[in-house]
Amino acid sequence: MAERTRTSKQRDRILEVLRQTGSHPTAKWLYDRVRRQFPNLSLGTVYRNLAILQRQGLVVKLGFGSGFERYEAKILPHHHFVCERCGSVADLKLALDRSVMQKLRQTTGLRTTRYEIRLFGICKRCSGTE
Repeated sequence: MAERTRTSKQRDRILEVLRQTGSHPTAKWLYDRVRRQFPNLSLGTVYRNLAILQRQGLVVKLGFGSGFERYEAKILPHHHFVCERCGSVADLKLALDRSVMQKLRQTTGLRTTRYEIRLFGICKRCSGTE
């Protein structure tokens, strides 16, 4: 059952900004953008609203080992490439070979309900091939 919460102009704006960006921003990045419209906004309010949006299934929190969670409003399954130099995160459009999930179930008895692949390396900008 979806969480029932009062509507919030700040929360709506956070979601709007998140949907408009092609990046995977931190809460601080979102705070800096949304605060322009809501000068009394606190970083804690941004975190609370992101948690509500997560529970509502509108936002996904991504941890890439950088010490800061990143967020995205793209909730359909997809994969990511993480640059080990600059920390940039890019969406990847790769289809997973479903036989991997079938082999996992056959060999371990585990049933996969969702998946995400994270590839790590050096982005084009950092490698100078952009």
